[in-house]
Amino acid sequence: MSIINTKNLEEARKQIKKARKPIIVKAQEDNFNRKILEHGKFQILLSPETGTRKNSIKQLDSGLNHVLAKIAFKNNITIGIDLEEIKKLPKLEKAIRLSKIKQNIEICRKTRTRFAILGNKKEGLHLLLSLGASTEQTI
Repeated sequence: MSIINTKNLEEARKQIKKARKPIIVKAQEDNFNRKILEHGKFQILLSPETGTRKNSIKQLDSGLNHVLAKIAFKNNITIGIDLEEIKKLPKLEKAIRLSKIKQNIEICRKTRTRFAILGNKKEGLHLLLSLGASTEQTI
């Protein structure tokens, strides 16, 4: 397993070519995420809800939308969550992150995009169920 964490798109593409499967790409800003999803050739896009995104009063910017989710589905890419990273957050940031994850779960359910948890499998199963994931998604 290799995790690619770079903001440079060309560098990420080079690392994807050299890396061993499964390949995990850490999500960056929206433009990077879209181009890397269109490129494909990796397995998991990790934590698209991270980053400095502006939330409006009525909607959270969770880093994932229907267009990106459909591209991920078409290229057979899974959207991933890092449990260990969430555990280390302060309470307020954790609450905001979990609400963004809940929104991403709903988007993935509508577009049939796969969802994965990195970390303890049992904790991840319980987290997904409590955030509104279907039993099909948790499997």
